[in-house]
Amino acid sequence: MIILLRNEADPKNVSALKERLAGWNVKVSSADVFGTEALKLEGDLDKVDFSLVKSFDCVSTITKTGDPFKFASRRNYPEKTVIEVGGVKIGDGSFNVIAGPCSVESDEQICGIAASVKESGATILRGGAFKPRTSPYAFQGLKARGIEMLSEAKKRTGMPVISEIVDISSLPYFEHVDIIQVGARNMQNFELLKELGHINKPVLLKRGPANTIEEFLLSAEYILSGGNRNVILCERGVRTFESMTRNTLDIAAIPILKKLSHLPVFADPSHACGRSDIVPAIAIACCAAGADGVMVEVHNDPVNAFSDGAQSITPAAFSEMMKKIRAVSKINETV
Repeated sequence: MIILLRNEADPKNVSALKERLAGWNVKVSSADVFGTEALKLEGDLDKVDFSLVKSFDCVSTITKTGDPFKFASRRNYPEKTVIEVGGVKIGDGSFNVIAGPCSVESDEQICGIAASVKESGATILRGGAFKPRTSPYAFQGLKARGIEMLSEAKKRTGMPVISEIVDISSLPYFEHVDIIQVGARNMQNFELLKELGHINKPVLLKRGPANTIEEFLLSAEYILSGGNRNVILCERGVRTFESMTRNTLDIAAIPILKKLSHLPVFADPSHACGRSDIVPAIAIACCAAGADGVMVEVHNDPVNAFSDGAQSITPAAFSEMMKKIRAVSKINETV
């Protein structure tokens, strides 16, 4: 971190700043930059209150020279993180597809969809049991019973499964869930993230609809700094002025995240679009942009789905989408 001081700054104010910085136990060294003094800070900068630093009259500008997210940074960890779950490798260069219904509704429903998406090429099964909903009157999921049904589909198909956790008190139900999903609403539920940092289970973290990429990576840092290094980032769309889609998928975030971090990067075109008719096209675009995978909602009867039927594609549409994704993946492998 570089602090550029103002020309003709009050020496007393500069001394007070240096004394305050020393109180945070950071190393401070001075340098002359075109006739103006600059302070270089080294050490643990997490404890430095930069809003307070900016309040000193002698401060002109503050420039970051490193990433605020230590464990998520590719600069600090150049080797890409590869996560293996249920025989599936995530982040090794292959393209993985997570597919399944928004909500687990019955044994027949989840097992039927699981068999179908596996046959088409999906590698991981999704299914919501604990559902955070905007309306308190909407379907909230089958909870523990839904997890049991998802586990049964896992036994029948051999596919690893992923499901969303809403509250840390539900963690005991996720013993047989292979990947825990943290939804967009909980991206900055820091107490939940801290707890998930203490478990030895992969976590797929979704970006919030109003959060920057840096805030997203700092949320991942909560999990990583707790000791759990198995984190998957998932872009799922941000809220903009556009009303034709549920959200706007920030496809630029995919290559940016891949550049900034060593963590696997997925995208969720279903929640980003909210429209089943364009989900396949957006999923293919995510593959072309360099994502490690996508998460797609698939339902055998979208019209009568308990939740998010409008954004769920049919097994037949999913099969067609997978053919195109395989073609794009082969192109990526040769580039």
